Amino acid sequence: MTARPPSRRTTPDTAPAKTATDAPASGRSGRAAASRPPADKATARTKPATTPPGPATGSTETATTTASTGAATASATSASETDAAAPAAKRASTPRPPAPRTATAEPAGAAAGTSARGSSRAASRTGDKPAARSRAAKAKEGSRGVRVAAPLSDEDRGRLLAGAHHDPHGLLGVHPVRGGLLFRALRPYAKSVTVLGKGLRATLHPEGDGLFAGVLPLRKIPDYELLVEYDDTTVTARDPYRFLPAVGELDLHLLGEGRHEQLWQALGARTMDHQGATGTRFTLWAPNALGVRVVGNFNYWDGTAFPMRSLGSSGVWELFLPGVGAGELYKFEITRPDGSRTVRADPMARRTECPPANASVVEESHYRWKDADWMARRGERPVHEAPLSVYEVHLPSWRPGLTYRQLAMQLPSYVKDLGFTHVELMPVSEHPFGGSWGYQVTGFYAPTARMGTPDDFRFLIDALHQAGIGVLMDWVPAHFPRDDWALAEFDGRPLYEHGDPARAAHPDWGTLEFDYGRTEVRNFLVANAVYWCEEFHIDGLRVDAVASMLYLDYSREEGGWTPNVHGGRENLDAVAFLQEMNATVYRRCPGVVTIAEESTAWDGVTRATHHVGPGGFGGLGFGLKWNMGWMHDSLVYVSKEPVHRKYHHGEMTFSMIYAYSENYVLPISHDEVVHGKRSLVSKMPGDWWQQRANHRAYLGYMWAHPGKQLLFMGQEFAQGAEWAESHGPDWWLLDPSYEAEPDHRGVRDLVRDLNRRYTATPALWERDTDPAGFSWIDGDAGEDNVFSFLRFAADGAPLISVTNFSPVVRHAYRLGVPDHIPAWHEVLNTDDPRYGGSGVTNPEALKAEPTPWNGRSSSIAAVLPPLATIWLRPA
Repeated sequence: MTARPPSRRTTPDTAPAKTATDAPASGRSGRAAASRPPADKATARTKPATTPPGPATGSTETATTTASTGAATASATSASETDAAAPAAKRASTPRPPAPRTATAEPAGAAAGTSARGSSRAASRTGDKPAARSRAAKAKEGSRGVRVAAPLSDEDRGRLLAGAHHDPHGLLGVHPVRGGLLFRALRPYAKSVTVLGKGLRATLHPEGDGLFAGVLPLRKIPDYELLVEYDDTTVTARDPYRFLPAVGELDLHLLGEGRHEQLWQALGARTMDHQGATGTRFTLWAPNALGVRVVGNFNYWDGTAFPMRSLGSSGVWELFLPGVGAGELYKFEITRPDGSRTVRADPMARRTECPPANASVVEESHYRWKDADWMARRGERPVHEAPLSVYEVHLPSWRPGLTYRQLAMQLPSYVKDLGFTHVELMPVSEHPFGGSWGYQVTGFYAPTARMGTPDDFRFLIDALHQAGIGVLMDWVPAHFPRDDWALAEFDGRPLYEHGDPARAAHPDWGTLEFDYGRTEVRNFLVANAVYWCEEFHIDGLRVDAVASMLYLDYSREEGGWTPNVHGGRENLDAVAFLQEMNATVYRRCPGVVTIAEESTAWDGVTRATHHVGPGGFGGLGFGLKWNMGWMHDSLVYVSKEPVHRKYHHGEMTFSMIYAYSENYVLPISHDEVVHGKRSLVSKMPGDWWQQRANHRAYLGYMWAHPGKQLLFMGQEFAQGAEWAESHGPDWWLLDPSYEAEPDHRGVRDLVRDLNRRYTATPALWERDTDPAGFSWIDGDAGEDNVFSFLRFAADGAPLISVTNFSPVVRHAYRLGVPDHIPAWHEVLNTDDPRYGGSGVTNPEALKAEPTPWNGRSSSIAAVLPPLATIWLRPA
């Protein structure tokens, strides 16, 4: 074929892709039309290439001892290979000098000087140009001495051109044959292909359909390039099919065993120097595919000339492309078992296009971390014995329009000022719909590109660490969307999802559940958890929708699920996966915590994996678990009018019955402020003053209750409206020109003081998981709507918390106290006028009296403000 394209496009057209997720997501069509033929990304003889590849990072996975079928053997490689190789970036940015104008093929190092060939070389060296010759004459002269190669079999030729061949390296590249070396190249739309090397210039014979081949009378395989001539330009490129596999045998073994804990270094796109060439290694796990080709902006989204090889029974396909560097867009064109094709984004892509575009991007990190001090000390104290107060942030809407680096200028200082110890970021992994929580993930290894690059995201995390703020992220291994460019039936058959359609389909969200029983899928997810902790210094993973993973009958009707081998409803594969994930993360990443969002009474969520419980299962191995029961019960209670609360008193005290069965976090999360549930302050009854008072009293009660705490953005200043992705928190409520600004600023000031008192008071966090760290003073004062209890530090130092959920002042309210402490003073009062309260306080020390009360021999008489919480410490 002779048609040539217009000048090279750097970005292909983006067309909508069919999706079954929470919003439309457009995808790259994988253009392969004849009108847009590929051009090698290398030096053009008419002009330099437009986009030089980025620098390479190198690799530790380069195979050095084993050659697959069709690859040049190590003994046959030219001794001048390294010297002759030029870095791809240099070749792409600088026009090449004219190649030696040899008329016939000759071995590297052959003598020259008396023939016309020697004269031509001499003319080239002195800058004199030989007389003009027609293309036909040059091609005929260049082919002189190049024998016609034996043609490919019809089967091999057909499979190669159809993108369905498992071993293109066995057909293309260079191979020893009788009488010399056989060179074969696949370059659709090219007019001619010439082999260039040191003292070598040989034009191959066309075989039709873009194939060119010839046998050269050489004994050793030289270091060579291909000079490819099109209608309007000529380019040179290293031959991808002359290289050994760039992924090691150990990588493939670990992948097969499901134990490659740094899977991202073996699969996906990785820039590297390989056998003297700089480029990118592409690897993909697609065991059901008949063939795989790489498509991208470097080949006009036509993968005909870039088929990958299958690496044995591993299911992995590989191709090293010299000259392709960081920033290039790419996808994989997969030939399914039925012969049809699908173009897919890379499941292991470490960077993606900004949605709705969905191509993968070759990524190369150059970030230098500055958080060494944080990383060294983050594991000094077990998380369940340390203060942990979390500010939950929806990154795209916290300050809409800001990039990761711009957020790094604002978020750390805001969180530090309010005294939170950690932030929980969502959504992090790439997903189609920006207005969502990001729980339908399409790029498990890529931070969302909406706010910048992966290195920009590293910059944000680094800034938080330098401010003394830990970083948690939402992680979603429970399911994935059905987008036809992502994971669903990835290689033509169920691969990441379960093979049983009834078990694969998630009934609530229209998504697909992972097949946790498949070794490679489990490895994909376990390595993903490690990836975020090691590559991005994440301090904790909050794992979403754990309950949906644990139960085979989750949201399924009777008869709509199949019991496990023991006849039970537990998903044994999911249990094994979660145990392996937690054990691996804790072993590899000291100081990291995993947190389960699990809404049932599953036994042992935060128990060690090797401790078998009464149900016969080892613990799941999480560090913490969201206390969904406390969240639900307490919000039901505070939503009632005070006159009715006495009938619901037990809903507040019930949490202490099971408080030490797991290591808990008390969450007022994103789920509680959307979809008609109203914001926290809007859930409260009464007028505006009472709503704010209830809000403040509830936060004081929450911070004193055993367990860590989490608060979603906007609730720290009593935002009245639900969260909206379009504008985020209502920051205008804190504008001094707004009449009610003091009301909202007062609540935020309270949150700041709660956090500061909390972190400075070990009694509130040191024994969160120890029953000896808590004691009721009076848990049965339902008629008064009062809850009073003691918290104790490891050294026995106490704190009293008293909450009055009634709108009346209770004077001289007697509380039994430890008899060895003579007096108590008020350290926090949510009714303080600074917070917008009425100012009912206990300004003087409260002296203990020998009046028995609440089962104790001593007691104090305190004033309880209306709808308020007070904290007391020894005077």
